Order: sequence, then C-alpha cells, then structure tokens
Amino acid sequence: MSDLAPLHVFRFHLDFVEHKLANAVGSALPLCSGAFAECTGLEATMEPRVIKEGGRNYGAVQRVGPVTFATVILKRGITSASDLWQWFALVNGGAYSYRLTATLSIFDTAGNGVTAWKLTRALPVKFKAADLNAKATEVGIEELHLVHEGLFSTTPKVSL
Repeated sequence: MSDLAPLHVFRFHLDFVEHKLANAVGSALPLCSGAFAECTGLEATMEPRVIKEGGRNYGAVQRVGPVTFATVILKRGITSASDLWQWFALVNGGAYSYRLTATLSIFDTAGNGVTAWKLTRALPVKFKAADLNAKATEVGIEELHLVHEGLFSTTPKVSL
C-alpha cells in the first residue's frame, strides 16, 4: 500500500539526457543536471472533440481530442556553470535542433525519490539571464524555457 501523505514540493532535481537513435548501440548519455529553485508548466491539456448529434437532446457527445503541453519554465540562482546556456546557444545557432529528455525527480524529506516526470524531446526556446542591479542584495535568477513533445510519469532517481 502506498503512502497517501501529500508531498512537499521543495525537493526536486532535473537530469538532462541525450538518447541515441533506436538502432544505435549503447545507452543514454547524461549531459547535465541541475537543482532549480522553481519549475512551472508541468501540465498536459486534452481538448475534447464535441460532436452534436441530431435528436440527442441530453447533450453533445464528448470524444478524445489532441493533447497539448505547456512551456516548462525553470528558474535557478545564477552560477558560473554554463551548460544550459550552451544548449540554448547550440539550438539558437541553427546548426541542429538538439533535443534532450529531461527527468524531474521529486524527493521526500529523507532524500528518497518518490515520483518523477519525464519530458520527451525537450527543446530550449528562451533563456533569460538575471537582472543586474548594483543596489540589489538578492540572488540573481536565470530562467530556461522548454517546449517538449510528451509528459510522462516515470521512476524517480533513488536518492539525492
């Protein structure tokens, strides 16, 4: 029986992995990972198809329609690591649409993986550097916006 206690959402970690072609020999190649302060946009929306039938007075028939995914926005304190910027710059350079699989693992207070979400074929579409202000005392926050082609529940990392 699983524990039904609500999860705290402040312990999560992202791993970005390149998956080789289906016919290539070898396994997934981890490229980068990161601890982020905030992650928004983990959502999928299905637009139902409404069919109005003549003579059906009780209401329209609802059928499954296309699914769309929101843009995932990741925020973290700015660091000297530039791997996420380099990914965005690689895609922005027009050479190749370099897509990665991103796995977001959520951990309990003991540091054990509880649940995870996988974003397939993620592509960075916006990078925002921290706002600079000589009078400010807060940590600078950078943002990475990702679009993707699928949101799936998956097995989490074992521990932090």
